[in-house]
Amino acid sequence: MRAIWKGAVSFGLVNVPVRLFSATENHDVQFRQVHEKDGGRIKYQRVCSIDGEEVPYSDIAKGYEAADGQMVVLTDEDLKSLPSRSSKEISIEKFVPSEQIDPLLFDKSYYLEPDKTGLKPYVLLRDALEKADRMALVTVSVRTRMTLAVLRVRDGVIVLQTLLWADEVRTPEFESLSEDTHATPKELAMAASLVDSLSGDYEPDEFEDDYSEAVTQLVATKIEGGDITETPEAKGEETEVVDLLAALQRSVDKAKAAKSGGAGASASDESDEASEQAKKTAEKSPTKKTAAKKTAAKKTTTKKSTAKQSTTKKAATKKAS
Repeated sequence: MRAIWKGAVSFGLVNVPVRLFSATENHDVQFRQVHEKDGGRIKYQRVCSIDGEEVPYSDIAKGYEAADGQMVVLTDEDLKSLPSRSSKEISIEKFVPSEQIDPLLFDKSYYLEPDKTGLKPYVLLRDALEKADRMALVTVSVRTRMTLAVLRVRDGVIVLQTLLWADEVRTPEFESLSEDTHATPKELAMAASLVDSLSGDYEPDEFEDDYSEAVTQLVATKIEGGDITETPEAKGEETEVVDLLAALQRSVDKAKAAKSGGAGASASDESDEASEQAKKTAEKSPTKKTAAKKTAAKKTTTKKSTAKQSTTKKAATKKAS
């Protein structure tokens, strides 16, 4: 496992250096949307709903839709003004009885591993939580936003479990359950008998994800039988690549103009700006850098071929003379 966060648990006057690890992982079967005819992956373009034009990533901003449907566009400066925390501290606010935390509030789970220097205070906090049969209610900022969480002990390891905010839990409002309806004593006795007959302990290994196993087996069978689709190389380039090449061309043109003295210092500044924009675009689309390099290489080869043909023609003319 790889630590996703490093910080410390603030326990009174004691700080416990810890590392945070994801406690769970998703094993759901993941399918891709493909063209049934040739197996090509389906791509989604970023298209403006107003003018129908494809929008490059650099022109996409964050927007908040108000209750009346009006759209408020937020700039980077607006977002920087919002409250955010990057504290590396898990601050214990209070210790609360375990039964007071509704499991519905639990969100994501993480393991806390102590640094070598924090082993003793870590064990102290762990044992104190187990003895008190309480959870530590904490505030923590894992990804800039502060959130509530609890610390509890599982198999000798302190677990940090983030909590949903109270207003994020929906209130169940079902008309069919609003009536004062209850089971009869006879029905309740039969239900209790059924509960007793099916009572037992929870054993996690007793249950399996048969769907995932069935999909894996199905895919393996198709591969063994040669029932696969040879997907040809995808054609076309994404908008980011076009923008990159266009920016590079503008940069070259501006540099030539500045060198000839026609554009002056302002052209040089604009060239630098275009180059910087091209660099940013390239960073956003790393998988297309190779395509750009191949295009440049092809152009260079074409130029060399043209130059070679020109030299050959000149030599032939001299020989004829």
